[in-house]
Amino acid sequence: MSRRSRITSVIAALAAVPLVASLAACASTGSTGSDDAGETVKIGVVGKSDPQWAPFVEAAAEEGITVELVDFGDYNQPNPALTEGELDLNQFQHIVYLADYNVNADADLTPIGSTQIYPLGLYSTKYDDVKSIPAGETVAVPDDPSNLARALLVLQSSGLIELNDGGSIFSTIADIDEAKSKVKVTPLEAAITATSLPDVAAAIINNDFVEDAGLTFADAIAQDDPSDPNALPYVNIFAARAEDKDNATYAKLVEIFQTNEKVQAGLDEASGGTGVSLQVPVADLEKSLADVEADTAAQQG
Repeated sequence: MSRRSRITSVIAALAAVPLVASLAACASTGSTGSDDAGETVKIGVVGKSDPQWAPFVEAAAEEGITVELVDFGDYNQPNPALTEGELDLNQFQHIVYLADYNVNADADLTPIGSTQIYPLGLYSTKYDDVKSIPAGETVAVPDDPSNLARALLVLQSSGLIELNDGGSIFSTIADIDEAKSKVKVTPLEAAITATSLPDVAAAIINNDFVEDAGLTFADAIAQDDPSDPNALPYVNIFAARAEDKDNATYAKLVEIFQTNEKVQAGLDEASGGTGVSLQVPVADLEKSLADVEADTAAQQG
């Protein structure tokens, strides 16, 4: 976004990155890379009220680390805030999203730990299965580039569209072969694909918005495969500035997130049991990021 099977090797699955509603203003950071015990670490998230965060903050406090969560209302804000030093870490995105940001912002944010991978689902309030969707209907997808490409791949695997050259993590609306596709596709801001359901046949909805829309994860009529070994670029991560990648306090926070039972139970609850928890070696995360950044830069010319 069944979820909490813990994996200590490189394996993958998708997900994207989810969202929330209220936007908290960023204040200046308190730690800026210090490893001193008792420091405050500011972490940018989308979904501060999600059930994993309260036990995470509590577990960190028991280790002498004060965690301050900074809540954002859309995906565009946590990375610039981290780059500018208003945050120490963020945790809301997968590698593909981070790579796109780094390339376009000339930034050097880097993964310091994996969290989970979530399947991306197609939902409908009008049709019970993909085959029931009539030809010519419209399907909504998230409009941010990384999730848009992934959503198009879900639609292709479901038989609703066909992408030129089979599709990739860089596919866009322009890559849809309309003559061979069953439905029309309209990109919308990720936060409103769910609210568009009354007006479209179906919509790809990021996990954070599913329950807000009164749906359950079991309502998905199609989704991608979180066990696909080629899905590593879609694993969700903690990100830091490159200068802080070896910070011992930050590494401890990642360890707490990955191993604390209450945190893991909260993650299960948040994703309705759809996510898969991962402990991917940081070196593998870094390599995946470098590969996707290179591909992204080449794609952009």
